[in-house]
Amino acid sequence: MLKAILTEQQVALSIKRLAHQVMENHLQLQDTVIIGMQPRGIYVSDRIVDELKQLVAPAKIKYGKLDITFYRDDVRKELKLANKTDISFSIENKQVVIIDDVLWTGRTIRAALDALLDFGRPKKVELCVLVDRRFSRELPIQADYVGRAIDTFPQQKVIVKWKEKDGIDEVVLV
Repeated sequence: MLKAILTEQQVALSIKRLAHQVMENHLQLQDTVIIGMQPRGIYVSDRIVDELKQLVAPAKIKYGKLDITFYRDDVRKELKLANKTDISFSIENKQVVIIDDVLWTGRTIRAALDALLDFGRPKKVELCVLVDRRFSRELPIQADYVGRAIDTFPQQKVIVKWKEKDGIDEVVLV
């Protein structure tokens, strides 16, 4: 059984709101970098960056994409194909905003924090997610910017669909 969490219009409004919240806390994005999580978080981060480009000069936005495949604690269980990491700048002493689609157990974000250290030591790290599956954490990780917070059972799945990949923007609970 599918339950709609976010419709296409709600996804668009949530992304716009998240971009504005990031701008509120990082005026002009000075000393701030945006990092999208591969593979699914880049759909959210690409759109947030597009919104930010309407608020500040695009040259002020430092945007990278991070793959955490080999930083995961479950990488030994199965062979995984890595996605591309594209961070062409240092994050040393920068404010980093990590963007992902769904926050669930916190394990992906823990791996991202480990991977980020290869690019420098950030001054501060914040987390921005489209969907926060509250009450399911295995690690003490909380999002600073949340599109929609939901309560789920562990056996349920949150599926985020994107026009670019699935032909529609929506978030559903299965």
